[in-house]
Amino acid sequence: MLVLGIETSCDETGVAIYDSEKGLLAHTLYSQVKLHSDYGGVVPELASRDHVRKILPLLDDVFAQAGVNKKQLDGIAYTAGPGLLGALMVGGSMATAFGYALDIPVLGVHHMEAHLLAPMLEDKPPEFPFVALLVSGGHTQLVSVAAIGEYELLGESLDDAAGEAFDKTAKMLDLDYPGGPVLAAMADQGEIDRFSFPRPMTDRPGLDFSFSGLKTHTRNLIEKHRGDSPLPDDLTVRDICAGFQEAVVDTLVIKCRRAMSQTGMKTLVIAGGVSANTRLRHKLKVALEKEGVEVFYARHEFCTDNGAMVAYAGCRRLLAGQRNPLIISAIPRWPLDQLDSINSVGY
Repeated sequence: MLVLGIETSCDETGVAIYDSEKGLLAHTLYSQVKLHSDYGGVVPELASRDHVRKILPLLDDVFAQAGVNKKQLDGIAYTAGPGLLGALMVGGSMATAFGYALDIPVLGVHHMEAHLLAPMLEDKPPEFPFVALLVSGGHTQLVSVAAIGEYELLGESLDDAAGEAFDKTAKMLDLDYPGGPVLAAMADQGEIDRFSFPRPMTDRPGLDFSFSGLKTHTRNLIEKHRGDSPLPDDLTVRDICAGFQEAVVDTLVIKCRRAMSQTGMKTLVIAGGVSANTRLRHKLKVALEKEGVEVFYARHEFCTDNGAMVAYAGCRRLLAGQRNPLIISAIPRWPLDQLDSINSVGY
């Protein structure tokens, strides 16, 4: 099955073509970072308009890369949610119109399921069942994964997600947009142990997360050390970044170890934008290898939003017989555990 995948959930326009027999044939991505940098965050209306401007040229590009034409497609998948409503509508409209014109099935894909399945695009994919840590944008979740669509939520963030905490802390430190990756780069130059940071909710049982208190702690630390300037000196900023990142990473590692012990599984999948964090990858590898747990990731380019993960997730569900009626599906809030298994009756 040859499937076109379209991703427009937020500020990146991604398009890809996936073949169920040959694998990923082509993918292309346009980031709106420069567009939103002046505002320090994503402006939904601007994001939607930019998706409209970029999606057709990207489609032409990906067909040329793959060496196929649109009439060879067997199906189209697009991100239906969660995400920004206007941005989701752009991809949904394009996919639905395209599918109607070609008389092929169209399917709206869950954004977080696509992230969860992104490591399946690698040469050595994980095998079911496994535990997944999803750390993407506004999501921090631990999920038990028995099969595609068979998800049990083990724990999630009760307030700010890890990615949000990174971005908001970066903004407090007046770092460039997007703040999370910039903070991580600054952390590599700082002293981890100069300041003490809490590891939130690790002193109690359970697998839920909370990062708002850590963010408040960091804000107070910035205020304490800023002196006569709006911000602390450069060295102190780097040390704050290092200590903050270490606290987030340690918290995620502690919860992952707890989840693996609780479920008895020996495979952990890390997916989403924060999974590209090198410190997190290193500490998880060190901590879990001792316990016989194998950790899987997507390659860096597939950690952030992309069309390849949507094409793959859509292909698996289309092969199982799932498809949308002739409507544009856009679901800004969509719990992962509400999805149907691909083994359900009728799929």
